[in-house]
Amino acid sequence: MKRILLLPLLLLLLRTAFGQSPETQKIRSWRQQQEQTIINEFVSFLALPNVASDSGNIQKNADFIEKMMRDRNIGNVQLLQTGRYPPAIYGEVLTPGAKETIGFYAHYDGQPVNPAQWAEGLSPFSPELFTASLPDQGKPLPFPSSGPYNPQWRIYARGASDDKAGVIAILNAYAALTANGIKPRYNIKFLFEGEEEAGSIHLGDIFQAHSGLLRAGCWLICDGPVHQTGRKQIVFGVRGDSHIDLTVYGPRRPLHSGHYGNWANNPAMLLARLLASMKNDSGRVTIKGFYDDVKPLSAIEAKALRELPSVDDQMKEELGVASTEMKGLSLSEAINLPSLNINGFQSGNVGSQASNQIPTYATAVIDLRLVLGNDWKRQQQKVIDHITSQGWTVIDHEPTDAERKTAPLLIKVLRPAGSYNAQRTPMDLPMAGKIRAAVQSTTPDPLVLQPTMGGSLPLYLFEQYLQSPTITVPIANHDNNQHAENENIRLANLWSGIESMAAIMMMK
Repeated sequence: MKRILLLPLLLLLLRTAFGQSPETQKIRSWRQQQEQTIINEFVSFLALPNVASDSGNIQKNADFIEKMMRDRNIGNVQLLQTGRYPPAIYGEVLTPGAKETIGFYAHYDGQPVNPAQWAEGLSPFSPELFTASLPDQGKPLPFPSSGPYNPQWRIYARGASDDKAGVIAILNAYAALTANGIKPRYNIKFLFEGEEEAGSIHLGDIFQAHSGLLRAGCWLICDGPVHQTGRKQIVFGVRGDSHIDLTVYGPRRPLHSGHYGNWANNPAMLLARLLASMKNDSGRVTIKGFYDDVKPLSAIEAKALRELPSVDDQMKEELGVASTEMKGLSLSEAINLPSLNINGFQSGNVGSQASNQIPTYATAVIDLRLVLGNDWKRQQQKVIDHITSQGWTVIDHEPTDAERKTAPLLIKVLRPAGSYNAQRTPMDLPMAGKIRAAVQSTTPDPLVLQPTMGGSLPLYLFEQYLQSPTITVPIANHDNNQHAENENIRLANLWSGIESMAAIMMMK
């Protein structure tokens, strides 16, 4: 029995020993010796609230990163900022004789938090260590005073995976190189943004003001999860993102649902009907022209999409769902189409606060994910045109008394700042082959090559302002709960991410 139990572990150790390059083994050995230092620094970093609108704490995050960079002897460290908004932190390592430059990007801001939604005992900015994920009955344990750390343990905190793990992986990859006396073959530039989760509203301004400083042959993006199979992946594109805020108005004051039900229009019901009109039962968006300007995948991209391992059954089982939205399409196929999602819907009260009333308003936020060919302004306008086609009067302000009296269907439509288009890098780019070989040197498992990631990043700005292509190498576990409560990072992914970033810095 013991031999049977030990066999899988032995096979895993053999694959690990023979699946990575000698340089990766050196990086791993350094990381194993430095685990306690890395975790201590990471935990201190995660304890800093990082919502982009919280300017005081965002500055503390920027200062923390600046110190980490200076501690690693990275040169020309500076905060890039052209107004009163979160700074981007820049640094560089110039290699004598290097003819090419590669940049490394991650962001340090995180999504807004609702502490009440986090699991009991968890707080977004009080990092906690668990033996496993919460769905797998992970138990809390104190951070050890010394290593080693079990790679299956997880750290729970906002930004743990999205994207402070990326910052830590990049900076410790470089630290591992210097500790081993390994000289990069490229000039290296570092850029850590503080406004990505708010739509990177000012990143274009930073790129315009510092285009010469930030130009590189390629920017390596460290953000997002590895493939659902657990295999490392290289991603060549991202979807764009845009939002629309909708508010429907009912009576001026809340009404007793018995006295006025069947007579007064309920704004929640009206908004629900409007939203339902935007999709059919097969998950296709019914808005006119919604898919018309999609740029088809190239032959090499279509081939890569066909070769992706299927994870649909795995994810149905993991998420406890019996069916998916877009009938007949796999997950990989679905994320290569533009989408319309309801981020949230609010009207009246529920649960213990519910009361028998007709509310005064209903509001929802629509999230539009874009693919190559979509323009975010056009996509927003298609939605607004659909709303008017359903008989609604569209305004962009609180309604006046006159508007309330004359418009049977009245809706306020706002377009928040922070929209951007999709981006896709050719998969046969020469630099892509080098990055692919570098990441492959860290793992015995074949890489997953994705034409497009489901998530969004402002990567079109790198092309527009810096004329630089981008390639994304994600590191987080796929079940990291990014953008939601109980965000976490599995330590094995953080350790593996350090190895991936170091391999790219060492590539030929």
